[in-house]
Amino acid sequence: MGASMDFALLQTIALYAVPVVFAITLHEAAHGYVARMFGDQTAWMLGRVTLNPLKHIDPIGTVAVPLGLLLVSALMGGGGFLFGWAKPVPVNFANLNHPKRDMLWVALAGPATNLVMAVSWALLYRLANDGGALDSDGLALMARAGILINVVLMVLNLIPILPLDGGRVAVSLLPYSLAAPYSRMEPYGFMIIIVLLATGLLDDLMRPAVALVLRLLTSFTGI
Repeated sequence: MGASMDFALLQTIALYAVPVVFAITLHEAAHGYVARMFGDQTAWMLGRVTLNPLKHIDPIGTVAVPLGLLLVSALMGGGGFLFGWAKPVPVNFANLNHPKRDMLWVALAGPATNLVMAVSWALLYRLANDGGALDSDGLALMARAGILINVVLMVLNLIPILPLDGGRVAVSLLPYSLAAPYSRMEPYGFMIIIVLLATGLLDDLMRPAVALVLRLLTSFTGI
Protein backbone atom coordinates (compact mmCIF):
# COMPACT_ATOMS: atom_id res chain seq x y z
CA MET A 1 0.00 0.00 0.00
CA GLY A 2 2.89 2.35 0.80
CA ALA A 3 4.50 1.75 -2.60
CA SER A 4 1.15 2.35 -4.29
CA MET A 5 0.73 5.66 -2.47
CA ASP A 6 4.29 6.67 -3.33
CA PHE A 7 3.66 5.94 -7.02
CA ALA A 8 0.36 7.87 -6.95
CA LEU A 9 2.09 10.84 -5.32
CA LEU A 10 4.92 10.80 -7.87
CA GLN A 11 2.36 10.57 -10.68
CA THR A 12 0.47 13.56 -9.27
CA ILE A 13 3.68 15.59 -8.96
CA ALA A 14 4.61 14.74 -12.56
CA LEU A 15 1.19 15.78 -13.86
CA TYR A 16 1.17 19.04 -11.90
CA ALA A 17 4.79 20.10 -12.50
CA VAL A 18 4.39 21.44 -16.05
CA PRO A 19 1.12 23.36 -15.39
CA VAL A 20 2.56 24.86 -12.20
CA VAL A 21 5.72 26.06 -13.95
CA PHE A 22 3.72 27.60 -16.79
CA ALA A 23 1.21 29.17 -14.39
CA ILE A 24 3.74 30.95 -12.20
CA THR A 25 6.16 31.87 -15.00
CA LEU A 26 3.59 33.52 -17.25
CA HIS A 27 1.80 35.11 -14.28
CA GLU A 28 4.94 36.86 -13.06
CA ALA A 29 6.25 37.73 -16.53
CA ALA A 30 2.88 39.34 -17.33
CA HIS A 31 3.24 41.70 -14.35
CA GLY A 32 6.65 42.82 -15.54
CA TYR A 33 5.57 43.16 -19.17
CA VAL A 34 2.55 45.33 -18.36
CA ALA A 35 4.58 47.40 -15.89
CA ARG A 36 7.05 48.10 -18.70
CA MET A 37 4.17 49.10 -21.00
CA PHE A 38 3.07 51.66 -18.41
CA GLY A 39 6.50 53.14 -17.79
CA ASP A 40 8.33 51.03 -15.17
CA GLN A 41 11.44 49.30 -16.53
CA THR A 42 12.50 47.70 -13.21
CA ALA A 43 11.53 44.11 -13.98
CA TRP A 44 12.81 44.39 -17.55
CA MET A 45 16.22 45.68 -16.42
CA LEU A 46 16.51 42.86 -13.87
CA GLY A 47 15.71 40.21 -16.49
CA ARG A 48 12.38 39.24 -14.93
CA VAL A 49 10.24 39.80 -18.05
CA THR A 50 11.16 36.33 -19.27
CA LEU A 51 9.66 32.90 -19.86
CA ASN A 52 12.63 31.28 -18.11
CA PRO A 53 10.99 29.63 -15.07
CA LEU A 54 14.25 29.63 -13.12
CA LYS A 55 13.94 33.41 -12.85
CA HIS A 56 10.57 33.11 -11.10
CA ILE A 57 10.75 29.91 -9.02
CA ASP A 58 11.07 30.36 -5.26
CA PRO A 59 12.60 27.21 -3.67
CA ILE A 60 10.31 27.49 -0.64
CA GLY A 61 7.11 28.91 -2.08
CA THR A 62 7.12 27.19 -5.46
CA VAL A 63 8.60 23.83 -4.50
CA ALA A 64 8.73 22.99 -0.78
CA VAL A 65 5.36 24.35 0.38
CA PRO A 66 3.22 22.94 -2.49
CA LEU A 67 4.98 19.55 -2.26
CA GLY A 68 4.42 19.48 1.49
CA LEU A 69 0.73 20.32 1.10
CA LEU A 70 0.41 17.75 -1.70
CA LEU A 71 1.92 15.08 0.58
CA VAL A 72 -0.40 16.02 3.47
CA SER A 73 -3.37 15.99 1.11
CA ALA A 74 -2.41 12.51 -0.18
CA LEU A 75 -2.01 11.16 3.37
CA MET A 76 -5.40 12.58 4.38
CA GLY A 77 -7.17 11.26 1.30
CA GLY A 78 -7.30 14.48 -0.75
CA GLY A 79 -9.11 17.75 -0.30
CA GLY A 80 -7.95 21.30 0.18
CA PHE A 81 -6.21 23.70 -2.17
CA LEU A 82 -2.54 23.72 -2.97
CA PHE A 83 -0.85 26.93 -1.91
CA GLY A 84 2.43 28.47 -2.95
CA TRP A 85 4.11 31.51 -4.41
CA ALA A 86 6.80 32.58 -6.85
CA LYS A 87 9.43 35.30 -6.57
CA PRO A 88 7.39 38.47 -7.00
CA VAL A 89 8.34 40.54 -10.02
CA PRO A 90 9.76 43.87 -8.77
CA VAL A 91 7.58 46.79 -9.78
CA ASN A 92 8.33 50.39 -8.80
CA PHE A 93 4.84 51.83 -8.92
CA ALA A 94 6.23 55.35 -8.61
CA ASN A 95 7.74 54.90 -12.10
CA LEU A 96 4.40 54.18 -13.73
CA ASN A 97 2.96 56.93 -15.92
CA HIS A 98 -0.05 57.25 -13.61
CA PRO A 99 0.94 55.24 -10.51
CA LYS A 100 -2.42 54.78 -8.80
CA ARG A 101 -4.39 54.14 -11.99
CA ASP A 102 -1.79 51.99 -13.77
CA MET A 103 -1.30 49.84 -10.66
CA LEU A 104 -4.68 48.32 -11.50
CA TRP A 105 -3.55 47.01 -14.89
CA VAL A 106 -0.21 45.76 -13.62
CA ALA A 107 -1.96 43.87 -10.81
CA LEU A 108 -4.65 42.38 -13.07
CA ALA A 109 -2.11 41.20 -15.66
CA GLY A 110 -1.18 38.12 -13.62
CA PRO A 111 -4.69 36.80 -12.87
CA ALA A 112 -5.80 37.63 -16.44
CA THR A 113 -2.92 35.52 -17.76
CA ASN A 114 -4.00 32.65 -15.53
CA LEU A 115 -7.53 32.92 -16.92
CA VAL A 116 -6.18 32.72 -20.48
CA MET A 117 -4.10 29.69 -19.52
CA ALA A 118 -7.11 28.01 -17.87
CA VAL A 119 -9.07 28.42 -21.11
CA SER A 120 -6.09 27.09 -23.10
CA TRP A 121 -5.78 24.01 -20.87
CA ALA A 122 -9.55 23.46 -21.18
CA LEU A 123 -9.30 23.46 -24.97
CA LEU A 124 -6.35 21.07 -24.76
CA TYR A 125 -8.44 18.85 -22.46
CA ARG A 126 -11.09 18.60 -25.18
CA LEU A 127 -8.48 17.54 -27.72
CA ALA A 128 -6.90 15.02 -25.34
CA ASN A 129 -10.17 13.37 -24.28
CA ASP A 130 -11.53 10.16 -25.79
CA GLY A 131 -11.88 10.57 -29.54
CA GLY A 132 -10.05 13.91 -29.59
CA ALA A 133 -7.31 14.76 -32.03
CA LEU A 134 -4.69 14.33 -29.26
CA ASP A 135 -6.38 11.43 -27.48
CA SER A 136 -4.21 10.73 -24.42
CA ASP A 137 -5.18 9.89 -20.84
CA GLY A 138 -1.97 11.41 -19.48
CA LEU A 139 -2.37 14.64 -21.43
CA ALA A 140 -6.02 14.88 -20.39
CA LEU A 141 -5.06 14.51 -16.72
CA MET A 142 -2.34 17.14 -17.09
CA ALA A 143 -4.81 19.49 -18.80
CA ARG A 144 -7.28 19.02 -15.92
CA ALA A 145 -4.50 19.88 -13.49
CA GLY A 146 -3.64 22.94 -15.59
CA ILE A 147 -7.25 24.16 -15.46
CA LEU A 148 -7.49 23.79 -11.69
CA ILE A 149 -4.06 25.27 -10.94
CA ASN A 150 -4.70 28.40 -13.00
CA VAL A 151 -8.22 28.94 -11.67
CA VAL A 152 -7.03 28.53 -8.07
CA LEU A 153 -4.05 30.83 -8.65
CA MET A 154 -6.30 33.45 -10.25
CA VAL A 155 -8.88 33.35 -7.45
CA LEU A 156 -6.21 33.36 -4.73
CA ASN A 157 -4.46 36.37 -6.20
CA LEU A 158 -7.71 38.33 -6.51
CA ILE A 159 -8.35 38.18 -2.76
CA PRO A 160 -8.11 41.84 -1.66
CA ILE A 161 -5.25 41.36 0.78
CA LEU A 162 -1.89 43.00 0.17
CA PRO A 163 0.55 41.95 -1.20
CA LEU A 164 -1.77 39.82 -3.39
CA ASP A 165 -2.86 41.27 -6.73
CA GLY A 166 -6.36 41.81 -5.38
CA GLY A 167 -4.88 44.06 -2.70
CA ARG A 168 -3.16 46.16 -5.39
CA VAL A 169 -6.46 46.40 -7.26
CA ALA A 170 -8.17 47.59 -4.08
CA VAL A 171 -5.51 50.26 -3.48
CA SER A 172 -5.89 51.44 -7.08
CA LEU A 173 -9.68 51.70 -6.86
CA LEU A 174 -10.03 53.16 -3.36
CA PRO A 175 -9.95 56.93 -2.89
CA TYR A 176 -6.66 58.30 -1.58
CA SER A 177 -8.12 58.79 1.90
CA LEU A 178 -8.73 55.03 2.18
CA ALA A 179 -5.97 53.71 -0.08
CA ALA A 180 -3.17 55.04 2.14
CA PRO A 181 -4.29 53.37 5.41
CA TYR A 182 -5.27 50.22 3.49
CA SER A 183 -1.77 49.93 2.01
CA ARG A 184 -0.28 49.95 5.51
CA MET A 185 -1.62 46.42 6.08
CA GLU A 186 0.88 45.00 3.56
CA PRO A 187 3.53 43.94 6.12
CA TYR A 188 0.88 41.77 7.81
CA GLY A 189 -0.77 40.43 4.66
CA PHE A 190 1.27 37.26 4.31
CA MET A 191 0.70 36.41 7.96
CA ILE A 192 -3.05 36.87 7.45
CA ILE A 193 -2.99 34.50 4.47
CA ILE A 194 -1.07 31.83 6.45
CA VAL A 195 -3.59 32.08 9.30
CA LEU A 196 -6.48 31.75 6.84
CA LEU A 197 -4.79 28.71 5.30
CA ALA A 198 -4.04 27.06 8.65
CA THR A 199 -7.58 27.53 9.95
CA GLY A 200 -9.25 26.31 6.77
CA LEU A 201 -10.90 29.69 6.20
CA LEU A 202 -8.93 30.16 2.97
CA ASP A 203 -10.57 27.01 1.58
CA ASP A 204 -14.00 28.25 2.67
CA LEU A 205 -13.35 31.63 1.09
CA MET A 206 -12.00 30.33 -2.21
CA ARG A 207 -14.10 27.23 -2.85
CA PRO A 208 -17.31 28.98 -4.03
CA ALA A 209 -15.35 31.35 -6.31
CA VAL A 210 -13.29 28.50 -7.78
CA ALA A 211 -16.44 26.44 -8.37
CA LEU A 212 -18.14 29.40 -10.09
CA VAL A 213 -15.17 30.03 -12.41
CA LEU A 214 -14.96 26.31 -13.24
CA ARG A 215 -18.67 26.24 -14.12
CA LEU A 216 -18.30 29.28 -16.36
CA LEU A 217 -15.21 27.78 -17.96
CA THR A 218 -17.02 24.51 -18.59
CA SER A 219 -19.92 26.36 -20.16
CA PHE A 220 -17.63 28.52 -22.32
CA THR A 221 -15.35 25.74 -23.59
CA GLY A 222 -17.82 22.89 -23.64
CA ILE A 223 -15.62 20.50 -21.66
